[in-house]
Amino acid sequence: MRAQTMLTRLAAAALFTAIASASVAQELPALRSHDAAVIDTSTATHAQARMEDADTALALSTDGALLYGASPLKMDGYQYCSQAIALAEKGELRKSVRAASQALYLAQQSKDDELLARAYRDLAIVYGYGGDYERATAFAKVALEHPVKDPTQIVGPAHKVLGDAAARAGDYTAAVAEYQLAMTGSSDHYRPLVQISLANALIGQGDVAGARKQVDALNSAPTDATLALPLKRTEAKLLLAENKPADALKMYRELETAASGDDAGYQRFWAEDGIARSQLAMGDKTQAVATWTQALDGLDQVRAQFHSEEFKMGLFSDVQTVFEQTIDLYSQMGDSVHAFDLSERSRARALLDEVRDRSKLQPGVASTVPLAALQTQLQPDERVVEFHALPDRLLAWVIGKDGIREQSYPIPRKDLVRLVDAFRQSIIDGRRSAVGAAEQLGELLIKPLNLPADARLIVVPNGPLHYLPFQALRVDGHYLIETHAVSVTPSISIAMQLIQRGNVVQRTLTAFGNPDVAPQYALPGSEAEVKSLASAFPGTQLFLHGDATKSRFEAIAGQTSLIHVAAHAQADTIDPLYSRILLASENGKVNFLEAHEVLDLNLDKVSLVTLSACESGLGRVADGDEVLGFTRSFLAAGTSGLIVSLWPVSDDATKLLMSTLYAELAKGTDVQVAMQRAQLAVLHTKGMDHPFFWAPFNVIGDWRLTVGAKS
Repeated sequence: MRAQTMLTRLAAAALFTAIASASVAQELPALRSHDAAVIDTSTATHAQARMEDADTALALSTDGALLYGASPLKMDGYQYCSQAIALAEKGELRKSVRAASQALYLAQQSKDDELLARAYRDLAIVYGYGGDYERATAFAKVALEHPVKDPTQIVGPAHKVLGDAAARAGDYTAAVAEYQLAMTGSSDHYRPLVQISLANALIGQGDVAGARKQVDALNSAPTDATLALPLKRTEAKLLLAENKPADALKMYRELETAASGDDAGYQRFWAEDGIARSQLAMGDKTQAVATWTQALDGLDQVRAQFHSEEFKMGLFSDVQTVFEQTIDLYSQMGDSVHAFDLSERSRARALLDEVRDRSKLQPGVASTVPLAALQTQLQPDERVVEFHALPDRLLAWVIGKDGIREQSYPIPRKDLVRLVDAFRQSIIDGRRSAVGAAEQLGELLIKPLNLPADARLIVVPNGPLHYLPFQALRVDGHYLIETHAVSVTPSISIAMQLIQRGNVVQRTLTAFGNPDVAPQYALPGSEAEVKSLASAFPGTQLFLHGDATKSRFEAIAGQTSLIHVAAHAQADTIDPLYSRILLASENGKVNFLEAHEVLDLNLDKVSLVTLSACESGLGRVADGDEVLGFTRSFLAAGTSGLIVSLWPVSDDATKLLMSTLYAELAKGTDVQVAMQRAQLAVLHTKGMDHPFFWAPFNVIGDWRLTVGAKS
């Protein structure tokens, strides 16, 4: 059954304005009247600022100096630039940034404008590949400010990055202007690549004649063989824009037949996508949805890798667009079951396979859980609430043992991004407006779902909703956490795979707290926090100060059921697998555990990892709608459940929340309800009723996880 909310896009826009325009002066009285609260909020704000500043030119130059000094093999600056581009094109984005940072440092030391411009150019390119167009734009503009001997090495690529940023934002007029500047400032070798991007931007702008002129010019001139397929794909796209779907269909079928080499599956996938779009333009919805489904069925054979040519040529395609089109079409046709199934299939595919393999399932078992099987595994009081953010609307499915119900909201994804960002920022700033916004967002997103009272909610976010604290939304004057236990998961299929490992776990706990990093990183509250856990779990292994090291963590991690880490964490938005937890210095050097290093650990014996740290749950949402970073790393390494944070946390509030949580776990309360009671304990504490204090933590994964009785 499908339902439509009466809220309009106007209501969503008004809500954004209300949240975003609220001044910081409207802070809660509680935040002003309690010194500890003011300190905690200030600390959180400063922590966020440090993370945002981590990739500024000054910080990158400093990192470059440290990296260059520590490297046993030193190259010259231009070699580091070449290395940066090669790494970026392989998808090694953080490594690319590090190479460019060393070039930047050497350029500043030698006052070499040519090298400086190239270093900034390379940083612009890699941040563009990473989707951080704000920084990419800033670096591209700085690159253009420096005088160079060969402008074609800087002008073309820098304006190309600026054009890409505008195209990604949907500002095709600005994109066209930047690409035209890039054309005039490019080498003969680079210009055709820019020209393909220009043609695509002109199509986006609606200038079909201008796009045709560019495509015809490219067809009439000799071009690099590597551009042949992208050019033909652009021409097929142009035929659709020219309202010639039959001609486009023919060209896409030729592309499908011509697919060859290591990337044949990838080429065939995009050809089938074009075939489906042509069929849809010809009015054949049934055949279009069948073709898209066929393309997605073959997706497992497509080699998963970073395709830099998509970024080079301004094509900007990703698999999610095909999922979105097919989900949208099934929904329009009233087929909620297929729409939901495809939404599940679109999520965290690589992680699903890793979790399945660690669950010791037999080969051939499907990664995703069919709807009927999911319903048989749910308890009567459990409801799955799964979202999918489409370009023009938001879909939600509510699933229980008795059926599935679809809800559609007329909220475009770009508006949803603004709403979530504004709400989350209002919480971090401690604004009074956060409470009113929670009420309005709850009325917008949750109330139309008509959830049964006291139902346990397993929320499956999508896109920007990964950063939304659902527990902090309000309906009918109550926070959601007051009426429902809430957990989240990257995909319900992942959660059901994790549950198959068994929900009752051993009472062994290892805790790391207040590691000795530097004076400014001291966390005395975290020390008290982990010590309080020992009263709930006698025999807890505690590692504090200088003992809370990376080597100790790696040695002990696979030998315990519960791991608790109370330390600073830093989210890496350009390459989230380089997000890190700061641990105690070893051998006189600052040490940290990076997310990609967790992937190398065997955590099959670990049931729950709690990262009581700032923004440990954040990371870039990947094309598979997976929040990369610690969430992926720990689940892939074998952990069944995670507790992570969405923003910089308050020391005092976190101590109370965690001590309550573990006391509940020790009593045999499952982790979902234990978190609910812990958050309510903070919420009901004087001076801590603002969501900033009690709502940052999410339970991810196995929500039924329970600690066994005392032996």
